[in-house]
Amino acid sequence: MTVAAIIVAAGRGRRMGADRPKPFLPLGGRTVLARAVAAFASHPRIAAIVVPVADLDGARVALGDLAGRVRLVAGGAERQDSVRRGLEALGASDIILVHDAARPLVPAWLIDAVIDAAAAHGAAVPGLAISDTVKRVAPDGAITGTVPRDDLRLAQTPQGFRAGILRAAYDAAALSAARGTDDAGLVEACGGAVRLIPGSSRNIKITLPEDLALAEALLALPPKEGGRG
Repeated sequence: MTVAAIIVAAGRGRRMGADRPKPFLPLGGRTVLARAVAAFASHPRIAAIVVPVADLDGARVALGDLAGRVRLVAGGAERQDSVRRGLEALGASDIILVHDAARPLVPAWLIDAVIDAAAAHGAAVPGLAISDTVKRVAPDGAITGTVPRDDLRLAQTPQGFRAGILRAAYDAAALSAARGTDDAGLVEACGGAVRLIPGSSRNIKITLPEDLALAEALLALPPKEGGRG
């Protein structure tokens, strides 16, 4: 079974308010992009990595010696467009993982778990239970209801798929002009079943400056016992 990964790094990260794209920001002596790529480049089950980026030259600098381990391609206007370009650049593989470079602390055990679940079920997404109370809010800020949270999860990446399932979902989306916020949503939209597996609290998404500070703090902590943090 061959496994390939698409690591999406074409976003500008405007909410970060930085002077460069978010993947190029420093994190613990490396860039956000280099840390995300290193998690897959060092994984023994990953045979190929494609990285859609907005700035090819900047990405090479951000990756350093890892640049030779991946295929860089120009990303699209939106995440979905970038993943499609990544799919076009990939060769044949059995399982495809799609990961956001904005999650640079993804643990190896989670990559393994997603690969295994995708192979067994066709499509798999890691997710975390919601601990806070969820409110539904009107445009004017008025609370209109409380949403039961028992069956809600916060989806993470990498999301994993048998290659044929993911490619078919993207082909269907292109024909219907459908848009989705993640890859699993496109699979769901064309009738596919997706299995949710436990995610990792360490696998945070860096969106705001405080997220970068949290990632720095997490890097200073040892992994939880059993490696399931």
